Amino acid sequence: MTARTALVTGGSRGIGLAITEVFKRREISVIAPSRADLNLSDPKSVAAWCVVNQHHQIDILVNNAGINELASMDTLNDSSWQMMLQTNLTAPFQLARAMLPGMITRGWGRIVNIASIWGIVAKAHRGGYAATKAGLIGMTRVLAIEGAAHGVIANAVCPGYVATEMTRANNGPEELAKIAKLIPIGRLAEPHEIAKTVWWLCSEENTYLCGQTIMIDGGFTAI
Repeated sequence: MTARTALVTGGSRGIGLAITEVFKRREISVIAPSRADLNLSDPKSVAAWCVVNQHHQIDILVNNAGINELASMDTLNDSSWQMMLQTNLTAPFQLARAMLPGMITRGWGRIVNIASIWGIVAKAHRGGYAATKAGLIGMTRVLAIEGAAHGVIANAVCPGYVATEMTRANNGPEELAKIAKLIPIGRLAEPHEIAKTVWWLCSEENTYLCGQTIMIDGGFTAI
């Protein structure tokens, strides 16, 4: 694969860390800003980062970072809603808007947005999260349509239950045991299993899979 540079948000842990590791093993240079450098919850921080780093040739954009604040629709407050909207949807839009022109000019680019099965199917107390991930899937399709003719391929990946800190924070041990029984494969995914698919989508091996929403959930949504 030709030497490429990838921007991965949320690259310090969980799925994001697994993605950065597999990219590095494949000799892809990775930019994975810390929250201090790129605060996705602050639109001004995202805009400033894009300006400061516009000299970098970003070939691959993986919008991975996200937050999930659990609340029923009648108790979800405006602050939590806005925080999830900015972090999960607006920040990826800002980054894609900034990176897309360079990719188009160079005639090659890959964008993968890490959405969620909750952008496709529903679960209680995930109204804000589900709304932002559904929006991310919709944005991915438009990016695919607008970028494909210029060599820019965009796709969305929707993980199911993954063994990450976020999953454990939102589900206790007993709940996780119950969830595992609902998954046909019988267990949660490991972050590296998601990362391998993301790498392939971003590689030069992927020449035609474009504008798709790929569920990686062990068969959970097939039931």
